[in-house]
Amino acid sequence: MKILFVHQNFPGQFLHLAPALQARGHECLALTDSGNTRASSIPVMKYRHAGPTPDPQACRLGRNYTQMSDRGVTVARAALQLREKGYVPDVIFGHSGWGETLFLKEVWPEAKLLVYAEFYYKGRGADVGFDPEFDTPSFDQVMIAQGRTAHLGQALLHADAGLSPTRWQACTYPPILRDRIEVIFDGVDTDVMRPDATASVSLPNGRVLKAGDEVLTFVNRNLEPYRGYHTFMRALPAIMAARPEAQVVVVGGDEVSYGRAPADGKSWKQIFLAEVEGQIDPNRLHFLGKVPYPTFVSLMQVSRVHAYLTYPFVLSWSMLEAMSAGCLVIGSRTAPVAELIEDGVNGRLVDFFDAPGWARLVTRALSNPGRFDHLRRKARETILTGYDLKTVCLPRMIDWVERHGPARG
Repeated sequence: MKILFVHQNFPGQFLHLAPALQARGHECLALTDSGNTRASSIPVMKYRHAGPTPDPQACRLGRNYTQMSDRGVTVARAALQLREKGYVPDVIFGHSGWGETLFLKEVWPEAKLLVYAEFYYKGRGADVGFDPEFDTPSFDQVMIAQGRTAHLGQALLHADAGLSPTRWQACTYPPILRDRIEVIFDGVDTDVMRPDATASVSLPNGRVLKAGDEVLTFVNRNLEPYRGYHTFMRALPAIMAARPEAQVVVVGGDEVSYGRAPADGKSWKQIFLAEVEGQIDPNRLHFLGKVPYPTFVSLMQVSRVHAYLTYPFVLSWSMLEAMSAGCLVIGSRTAPVAELIEDGVNGRLVDFFDAPGWARLVTRALSNPGRFDHLRRKARETILTGYDLKTVCLPRMIDWVERHGPARG
């Protein structure tokens, strides 16, 4: 088959799938934004998008759809140029989040269109209004969230099928759309993310952390309330006071991936670090920023306790990778996390906002690691049996894509 992948930041979620399909003899091509500089083993075509910023006073709730559909128009015009050169894919697989797939059926009506349906915004019951410290629940917020779904619903309605990585994320879609979605996680490379008793990580100050050391880790793309950075920092004074030998390693940037930026121009990292200033030992708190993937792998292998928190929102790959590495993951008792972690079986769960509860449980886990070894083993078993890239997820995704291609024989 001819398979076209569409993703503004390709390879994105198609990192493993696209090469695997190419290895099976399919002719794969990717269409991505001209600003994307990521390396790819798949041939790439680029579109240049410079959409105007809509006037919020004129657009109101239509502003989001204006931006997303404008990108969709840009992508459709690039697709039309490919069509005029004779390129007609059998299958198109694109991420629906940025509007890129909206009009591709108008260019290639004969192609099967598949969309990666990652999340459908909700006015109630998900991230909106979950944390009143930063997002006061209001009817306006409900309407704004509803307005953000227009392009997501349109994308799935015009597609032949959708794919979501977790059951909870699929269930954010309304029932009439949920029936069009299959659930398959992107997959964890358990050969790479595995326990390693010889692992070590060198910190910027020259200290070397080794497997077996008393290490508490917290990892996210960016340090922000959506991923519970504020709760984690508020738990640290009690943890570090109770465990004077513990080393705390925090990975993540200073930008904002989700939600609002702080109003005063500071980063969330600065704000919550300042909140606990004088209550923690700064020499034992290590901010690494964003790290190369091999460093992340080693860090998960030396971690004694890994804290993961999230609003009811898209689940981070890093949590499953930590489980695969045999970490004791203490997670927030929110729906995306509870789909993977059963409290007391393959990890522990704590209320998202309960900083004292986090401090108590993390302290207990740091002080007596052997007591939690069975949870570590069960965590890895969970990933091996249900989320392994090579034996579970990738074969299912390949089959799903090939099933939606043109009939053979």
